[in-house]
Amino acid sequence: MSKEKPLILVTNDDGITAPGIRSLLQVMKEIGDVVVVAPDSPQSGMGHAITISDTLFCDSVTLKENYNHKEYSCSGTPADCVKIATQEILHRKPDLCVSGINHGSNSSINVIYSGTMSAAVEAGVEGIPAIGFSLLDYSLNADFEPCKKYVKAITKNVLKNGLPKGVVLNVNFPKLPAEEIKGIKVCRQANAHWEEEFDKRTNPQGRDYYWLSGKFVNNDEGQDTDEWALENGYVSLVPVQFDLTAHHFINELNDWKLDE
Repeated sequence: MSKEKPLILVTNDDGITAPGIRSLLQVMKEIGDVVVVAPDSPQSGMGHAITISDTLFCDSVTLKENYNHKEYSCSGTPADCVKIATQEILHRKPDLCVSGINHGSNSSINVIYSGTMSAAVEAGVEGIPAIGFSLLDYSLNADFEPCKKYVKAITKNVLKNGLPKGVVLNVNFPKLPAEEIKGIKVCRQANAHWEEEFDKRTNPQGRDYYWLSGKFVNNDEGQDTDEWALENGYVSLVPVQFDLTAHHFINELNDWKLDE
């Protein structure tokens, strides 16, 4: 690795061959020295799962555009990828970890289910500045070109300015042509949720099985949220903290008569 360029770890949850990570890689190679460690198969919705009851494999691979950087295909989750990259593959802590570009939204409540963001959060836990990027388009033929200039700008700013301890960035792109994207909005996470349903069926052997489905419900009318930004043609940028302590409730909780 050259001393002049930052060392950037690239990962995702859609798998190492997904178009989104290949687009992200193109941008990162313009900025720094890149190492890719990504799942060997799709890991969407894995949240912050790690592999503890099975073996992990992580193999060096050569893909078509793999000219002067190293890539590794990992059998584990996105969080596993970051762990094994920092502990076994890289010779020093990377200057940045970027995850994505995800095929589909990771705005609002989706952040807690997201494999894309779990990789970024894991990097943050390990003291590495990290960004998760997602595009609101689930198609394998999604157009990532409009995202690239914003990916580059946000990445350069993180490398220049750093991030506070315990904070990573969650970036979502609207599904729009480049000329229709209005810019970047720094936002809060919208207070939204999924109303889930299970489609119950029975297999030929008589055993019941289920398909999870549902609809996304956003009752947050604020104009400072990621959902508002995306609906109004902006790239949403939300700083995410992985300290889950409800600090505002500590004083009230201390007033409970817990020893009775």
